Amino acid sequence: MWNIPNLLTMLRIVLIPVFVVVFYIEAHWAPYVAAAIFGAAALTDWLDGYLARLWEQTSPLGAFLDPVADKLMVAVALVLLVQYDPRTLLALPAIVIIGREITVSALREWMAEIGARAKVAVSMTGKIKTTAQMISIVLLILRETVFGPWVYELGVVLLYVAAVLTLWSMMLYLRAAWPSLSGQIDRTGRD
Repeated sequence: MWNIPNLLTMLRIVLIPVFVVVFYIEAHWAPYVAAAIFGAAALTDWLDGYLARLWEQTSPLGAFLDPVADKLMVAVALVLLVQYDPRTLLALPAIVIIGREITVSALREWMAEIGARAKVAVSMTGKIKTTAQMISIVLLILRETVFGPWVYELGVVLLYVAAVLTLWSMMLYLRAAWPSLSGQIDRTGRD
């Protein structure tokens, strides 16, 4: 249970309140530190899974905590960003992303209950979505710092790319699960 991949996942959860506090500090350095904290958390998301597979240290705790940590960090960051910039421009993709995460989590839980979890495993589209989402959030946290307004604008564009990929990957998951959801396949997985 106390292996490096699980500790990295737990670190990501511990960083959430630190991220929130730094996000609200009104100092010229705060956006850089907040972006670094979020970026480090995003890197540990990739690193913990990679190390768990490499060192064969996968565990039920890690399998449970990893997606929870990811979704918490992203949801908290999106809520803070929308609070900072409460325009529809930012609120709309944030709602899509958070709503999709709730929907897909519920779908995966239900599919696991009926023994069909593999049908809604993470796809390549989901991984690309996550990458675009993490980069966009880092850029949005930086706001209009010394790099200029183009950083924030690029963050908004990437957030929309992530939102579109979010909807697309959700549709792929729902399509894969549709036979079970619609009753075309009974709970044992037979036609």
